Amino acid sequence: MAMHHYLRLSFILLFVITSFICIYFIIKKRRNRKVPKLLSQEKYSLSMSEKMQEIPVSNGSVFNIWPYISELKAVKILSNKVKESELIHKVYRNSTEDFEHILLATEKENHFVKVVVDRNKKKPMGYLFLEL
Repeated sequence: MAMHHYLRLSFILLFVITSFICIYFIIKKRRNRKVPKLLSQEKYSLSMSEKMQEIPVSNGSVFNIWPYISELKAVKILSNKVKESELIHKVYRNSTEDFEHILLATEKENHFVKVVVDRNKKKPMGYLFLEL
């Protein structure tokens, strides 16, 4: 009878240890999650050129920004109150067509979130706040 209790206790202990290990890795993964990064002034200036031309938002060649917008909303940089049809205000592309600057509307008038996209790497470089 005593052996049966030790066996049961060892299984319970094994279950508790395994649970703690799983919880530890879940917490660690959530902390190391990639979040959108705020661009430094140096990186932003590298993406600029003398002539930035405006591109129509309806143009099919604009970078697919919607997964990145979801990340911005998840960390509360963008509000969920702004309608998706009114979210993209303007899109600009530099003269070498390496970078796109996408202006996203916010709740405040003349306040925007600018997302800079590297078209060669096909990924967003980051964002920054813009007041006009």
